[in-house]
Amino acid sequence: MSSSEGSSGPAVLILAGSPSDLDLALDCQETLEELGIPSTIRILSAHRTPDATVEAVKNAEKDGYRVLIALAGLAAHLAGVAAAHTLLPVIGVPLAVGALNGVDALLASAQMPPGTPVATVGLNGARNAALLAARILATAQPELREALARRAERDRARYEPEAIRSEIESRREARRKSRGE
Repeated sequence: MSSSEGSSGPAVLILAGSPSDLDLALDCQETLEELGIPSTIRILSAHRTPDATVEAVKNAEKDGYRVLIALAGLAAHLAGVAAAHTLLPVIGVPLAVGALNGVDALLASAQMPPGTPVATVGLNGARNAALLAARILATAQPELREALARRAERDRARYEPEAIRSEIESRREARRKSRGE
């Protein structure tokens, strides 16, 4: 279990369906950390550890979590199992693995039955899941809303004409060096 707890405890529980999903779970956690949001990573599988998964989800609200993020590939039932056992918001992150390269995971996360909602981001969208969790939390936290606004402004600044010109020149120089010019 990996945790980045603040003084008020973790706000987001990140569930990864397999140890092989840890890099994306860490991307998610690092994005939350950049915004000052404490989180915990747990490796729990809807299929391999179903009892522990349900127990963690059922206790999540009591443990202080406000949002759950579930990363899973293949059948990707983790987000749906989580949503079936809590009233907290659940964000599904389908992972691009297996023979169908994540299409099965995307459909499993997005096509939930009525009454069991899962907000689903794009394939391998761990960072977007973290940002969506932050937006959910920001509805009650003005300082977090301000941090999100600053981040969005920094992201937009990357598209200013001067920033683009600088990026083009930097890449041209790197290409010249790689060709030995």
